[in-house]
Amino acid sequence: MSAPKALSLTIRDLPTLLSAYMPSLQRGGIFVSTRERHELGEEVVVSLTLPDESEVLTVTGQVAWVSPEGVSGHRVPGVGVHFGVEDQGVRDHIETLLAGQLDKGAPTYTL
Repeated sequence: MSAPKALSLTIRDLPTLLSAYMPSLQRGGIFVSTRERHELGEEVVVSLTLPDESEVLTVTGQVAWVSPEGVSGHRVPGVGVHFGVEDQGVRDHIETLLAGQLDKGAPTYTL
């Protein structure tokens, strides 16, 4: 079996984090813009830097959403990564950063 593909994402502000975060997934997830082809269920490792933080978080998860290049609706190409069980702390941290904003119906990269 091959090693998981590596992705990197630096989120500079809370509105971008809100657009990239995927709270509807059971363990949470994050959208990563990429033009590289990925398959649903594929395991990936994401190096994630959150707004106003210098620490790089490493998240291992599975591709749960694919927006291929050329997708309709002017959507950004990329993948949604469903966080692994071991990444509960990352999900909790993101949801703390986004407290009070998750239920506002803001546009996202996926839905």
